[in-house]
Amino acid sequence: MTKKQPPKPKATTKGRAKDASKGDRIAKVLARAGVASRREAERMIEAGRVAVDGKVLTSPALNIMGHEKITVDDAPIAEAEPERIWLYHKPLGLVTTHKDEQGRKTIFDELPEDLPRVMTVGRLDLNSEGLLLLTNDGAVKRKLELPSTGWIRKYRVRVNGRPTEDTFAPLRRGIEVDGEKFAPMVISLDRQQGANAWVTVSLKEGKNREIRRAMGAVGLTVNRLIRVSYGPFQLGDLKPGEVDEIRRRAVRAHLGLEDVTPLEDRKKPTRNRKPSGKPGGKPSGKPFAASGKPGKKPMGEPGKRPSPNRDGKPQARGPRKSR
Repeated sequence: MTKKQPPKPKATTKGRAKDASKGDRIAKVLARAGVASRREAERMIEAGRVAVDGKVLTSPALNIMGHEKITVDDAPIAEAEPERIWLYHKPLGLVTTHKDEQGRKTIFDELPEDLPRVMTVGRLDLNSEGLLLLTNDGAVKRKLELPSTGWIRKYRVRVNGRPTEDTFAPLRRGIEVDGEKFAPMVISLDRQQGANAWVTVSLKEGKNREIRRAMGAVGLTVNRLIRVSYGPFQLGDLKPGEVDEIRRRAVRAHLGLEDVTPLEDRKKPTRNRKPSGKPGGKPSGKPFAASGKPGKKPMGEPGKRPSPNRDGKPQARGPRKSR
């Protein structure tokens, strides 16, 4: 009776898997360098526009260790930027997407020309306004969007009707609308203003049109919705269309970053955008504007100044003018 042969060792396979896990995917490296989004970078690779150490790539299945020479269209890519976050006051009538199938204007059509390639943290719909966070890093975007982060999103909401405290009882308990369950909301009735009422709504997770749908379920119609804070970051006096960068000290404190490059030591990136078509080739974007001036009331908060976070943490307004 012959003995069974022992199974072949799998150390070699494991070793390869371990080695393959080192470094970062080429698409992520291109995205961090401000070349394009990860999806766009993958398409560029498949089109043969990206080379590593002189070898043209045809597949994004490659990990970069950091010492390679990467070129796009025969031009070397810029150094990867550290994580950065901006505050943006989204105006009414802009879509929070890169491209709109209906041809409507997007926030990316209106951002300042000298802003690098950014992505949004969450969304605000066409008829909503207020604070929208922008970041240059996909990992930061995903982290800030998770409900487990525990950051409160606060909104000032104007509704048509004459609600009472009892009107909001179902929303405070948690409500189901069209088969979708909404978590309990923190709602305060601020004041009646003619046929409308102003309320403040706080929640940890923002589902698609959640506040509008929830208010509709209790017989109220939202006719204005302004996000005034996202976690520790406040809209403050930022005017519609303005952008302010969060101080690196605040970013470090709230994201737990250890290695922070000072803003003044970083190279200023450029944003690849289509020509504006205006005579002289002047950029069409709006300049950055500083915010946080004392003595002014925040946008969209009639007669009320920002309140501290419900978790008791200090506000991390701290934006400064990008230059």
